[in-house]
Amino acid sequence: MVFVTGATGILGRIIVLELLKRGKNVRASKRPGSNLNEVRHSYSFYTENPDDFFNKIEWVDVNFDDSDSLQTALKGVEEVYHCAAKVSFHPKDEKEMYHTNIKGTESLLFACEGSEVKKFLHVSSVAVLDNFNEKGELDEDSDFNPKLEHSAYAISKHLSEMEVWRASAEGLNVIIINPGMIVGSGNWSQSSGELFSTFEDNGFTFSGGSAYVDVRDVAKTAIELMENNIFGERFIIVSENKKFTELAKQIRTRLGLKDAKVLSQSVLNIGRLANTLFGWLIPKLKMVTKSNIEAISSFNTISNHKVTEKLNYQFIPIQESIDFHLNNYINDKKLKK
Repeated sequence: MVFVTGATGILGRIIVLELLKRGKNVRASKRPGSNLNEVRHSYSFYTENPDDFFNKIEWVDVNFDDSDSLQTALKGVEEVYHCAAKVSFHPKDEKEMYHTNIKGTESLLFACEGSEVKKFLHVSSVAVLDNFNEKGELDEDSDFNPKLEHSAYAISKHLSEMEVWRASAEGLNVIIINPGMIVGSGNWSQSSGELFSTFEDNGFTFSGGSAYVDVRDVAKTAIELMENNIFGERFIIVSENKKFTELAKQIRTRLGLKDAKVLSQSVLNIGRLANTLFGWLIPKLKMVTKSNIEAISSFNTISNHKVTEKLNYQFIPIQESIDFHLNNYINDKKLKK
């Protein structure tokens, strides 16, 4: 039995689907109020037999603050894919992120101690990478630098990684993956699922960029790393590094919208000053923090060399990935009309 946490999220659901395609028995965690019909619907984008696969999932409500709940969920489980996390760059979510991402990971690992779990994969983020290699790239050795200013999300993911390495030192077989911005279908209003609506709703973009990866690639590489028993290591999972302006142009052109304008550094700095003065009055201004400005203004090259070499893996080009998922986004919008 394989247990997947965060199984209603944009990545967790596809890891579940990919495991089912490979004939695995899957138990999947959800919250009591999770929308399973939305997950079932999103499977229609990835397979011709969505109901067949969806009906094989054993869903369980899991409370990460309740050790009995976790121990029950882990009964008979030998492999865990830990995808559950709170993703946000808004200061108001700091407390929830620390609780969900750090405490949740710690509680799950503690529950694994007395169980049959033999393998544990933890989904982290490229947000924890800091120091550049000799090529000027970020890679698996780019350790988190506590002296730099980070978002609460990056700090929470770094500290949750520390919990995983601690479990590794105590004998658990672990793998950490660090995906870039995940491009996927469904879950359109949460975390990376908001990619398309963000580019659609905003007539502006930023000068920086990010590393992107198709959700199908993240799921497949994660499972292949586990199947190949490559433990005690971390792997960056990205396809390509792209400027925000490139993605904005591709998405907005397809949606019949005008090109987005790039917000200058001076405008962002005015926004940061406005946050200091009026953030208490206008909640949206709270997003204009030093670490967030740095994130949207910088364009770092993040290397996928290690995983492509280890697995001989070929990633889906991001332009192709965007086309596929944007088409699903457009079709879903038509359904709602």
